[in-house]
Amino acid sequence: MKNHKQTDECEIEDTYAEAFKGIYAEVLITARDRLWLDRAVSACTGHASSTIMCDCEAGIDRYLDESITPDNRIGAVVQFHVPKFKRNRERHLEKVLIARLSQNVLTCPTARVFNLIEDADYFTVGKKIAFFGDGYQFRAQRFGRELWVIPIMGGEFELSTRFGFREGVMGGNLWFMGETVDVAIAAASAAAVAADATPGVVTTFPGGVASSASKAGSKYKFLIASTFEKYCPTLREKLGDRSGVPQGVKSIMEIIINGGSLEVVADATYAAINAAKSTPGLRLITAGNYNGRLGKSFIYLKPELH
Repeated sequence: MKNHKQTDECEIEDTYAEAFKGIYAEVLITARDRLWLDRAVSACTGHASSTIMCDCEAGIDRYLDESITPDNRIGAVVQFHVPKFKRNRERHLEKVLIARLSQNVLTCPTARVFNLIEDADYFTVGKKIAFFGDGYQFRAQRFGRELWVIPIMGGEFELSTRFGFREGVMGGNLWFMGETVDVAIAAASAAAVAADATPGVVTTFPGGVASSASKAGSKYKFLIASTFEKYCPTLREKLGDRSGVPQGVKSIMEIIINGGSLEVVADATYAAINAAKSTPGLRLITAGNYNGRLGKSFIYLKPELH
């Protein structure tokens, strides 16, 4: 199914990452300083690595300098993604925003949140969160934006009245096959840093790296996903010819990339490959795909061959 071609660095497989369509919202969180900004971001993107058992996939896209935010404070751009195949996806994404912005940003000292997607499709999240004001909430023009203002014990919490959403791409991925666990982690970590430096995308797993790629389904009917045994190095001898782990590979790490379009996810993918391919001891860079059963958004690791 896949053709191998040796490069000057590690081998890069002639294959594709199979991504899929989703919808996402994008917000700007600001705070008094980096300490409280990071705490707000960390809280509102928690438990959001994979939609297998999380309500969304969320992560930080980039930090913004005080000179370019509406309130002239340090800010962070955060994305929240939900797959298009999820039932009632729009309603689900709205609930994600209400829960995460109210429980994790409103509660964070000095935090403020602005909408970044000005599209025809939007949720009235600001109004719904503002009910926390118990009748004392009000709308106001501040920082050149229409905001809801909620009196709180710490002062006031301000957020946009509407939060837009649009179609995005989820599930861009790369696998890094190393001679040791340390090698695989080093390659994947370098790749995640490079991907995160690409504007418009987020990585969602801890440190951007996942050590447990999953396959759809399981021998257990109550599971929708399970370990990808074909690519578990410790099962190579047990599986024999069914194993997909090359000789000499002892560990495989993965990164997942979500973003606003197939183009930006592809850009992040190539940046990640370039950052990782010279890692000593890295045997192979490849990607997960399911012959189009999961999604129709393909990112070829060697685009020049396609």
